[in-house]
Amino acid sequence: MKKILISVLIILFGMNYIYAAEKVVVGAKAFTEGYILSSMVSLLLQGNGIDVEEKFGLSSFPLRKAMETGQVDAYVDYTGTAWAAYFRHTENIYDPEELFDLVAKEDLEKHNIVWLDMINFNNTYGLAVRSSFARENGIQSLSDLADYINSGKGKDLIFGVNPEYYERSDGIFAVMDTYNMNLPKNNVRTMEAGLTYEALARKNIDVAMIYSTDAQILRFDLVILEDDKSFFPHYNPSVLVRKETIDEYPEIREILKPLTLYLNEDIIIRLNYLVDFEGLEPEIVARKYLQGLGLIK
Repeated sequence: MKKILISVLIILFGMNYIYAAEKVVVGAKAFTEGYILSSMVSLLLQGNGIDVEEKFGLSSFPLRKAMETGQVDAYVDYTGTAWAAYFRHTENIYDPEELFDLVAKEDLEKHNIVWLDMINFNNTYGLAVRSSFARENGIQSLSDLADYINSGKGKDLIFGVNPEYYERSDGIFAVMDTYNMNLPKNNVRTMEAGLTYEALARKNIDVAMIYSTDAQILRFDLVILEDDKSFFPHYNPSVLVRKETIDEYPEIREILKPLTLYLNEDIIIRLNYLVDFEGLEPEIVARKYLQGLGLIK
């Protein structure tokens, strides 16, 4: 009788193991945008009949390690992060398509990780001004800002950047050199990154270093100046999937195509805003957006 019971337990355990192994484990980086994007991945997969387990809230390197070791099957990451942080390349690649192709090729060859289509926004550094300032002075790009400064009209403009970006060799003074902005060094002030937005809105500074998909851009009605000389590195997101997972579920490519078709910079800023300033949960924001597009029920 004991032998029969043990055999039954072994069979049941084996069945549970197989069932668990068939789940696609979706990870998420521990910040608003990471939660929203990975929630969309999870919801789209579940809506198309794929069983999903979520492992959300990891920082970049632990999540990346979990992907490489097979503990996570899919998550969203960024081209610039992979190129500089994971692969440790020091050369800047300014063409987003070229950068995407390079990281996708290297990851597939070295780690059997597949990058799906590049999602159409770039979460990188940028410089922003108040929308009223941009409108009144006809400034839409960094070249426009340089012309305004060098004409003498903007000789008293104050820039606000975080301490790291002040010190970096590819930081604010490299931007100013690239665009030939003839402004004294003491016109650049340092402050924590999150404070630059409010300082700009309160007119304590005139130009702020920002992250280009931050919800505070919408909150304070700011304009991101076009990087018309392509100075800033590219951080385009993509869904990363382990090759063995894609081999088992080749339909994942088509299931997740809407992320490329229906997301852009303006939309992700608004979705981030709903979480950061309206207090909605990332999963709810992702679900409502996908439902609005008729992609899930």
